[in-house]
Amino acid sequence: EDCALPTLHNQTISQPYIVALMTQMLDVQPGHRVLEIGTGSGYQTMILARLARHVTSMETDADLLNRARKTLGRFAIGNVTLHLGDGTLGDLAGAAYDRILITAAAPAPPAALLDQLEKDGRMVLPMGDRETQHLYCIESSGRDYDRRRGIAVRFVPLIGSQGWSRS
Repeated sequence: EDCALPTLHNQTISQPYIVALMTQMLDVQPGHRVLEIGTGSGYQTMILARLARHVTSMETDADLLNRARKTLGRFAIGNVTLHLGDGTLGDLAGAAYDRILITAAAPAPPAALLDQLEKDGRMVLPMGDRETQHLYCIESSGRDYDRRRGIAVRFVPLIGSQGWSRS
């Protein structure tokens, strides 16, 4: 069924249609390095790993990350690195990335992540307030960014220093 499913700690796995749409918008190519913010169950991570050279995925919830690590291990997926931490700050040590996918709703694109996007890179994220968002595709030309707004969606909030607070 094409619906979101609950995981741990009030998080969800997005419905398959949205996972597919976000993946299509991201336009991952075989040589790309991808940064995923919000590992969750690892479902989207595994799809990205089939398309990209390497995926770095960040998650703020240790229980979710450990569960995703076990799932990825069961499927013997070796081109993924998982990190626990504030995804809104990205992974500076691994930057710059060809593609960045944010799987939680942000009030605005985190500046730290825009800084980690390769020239000619692409970021896809749900953006808006805590209740209503739209999917956005942001493309970098180095110093400028082109934003395209897509369909209306509803995601859990992106928690972190450049996202929403926990309250």
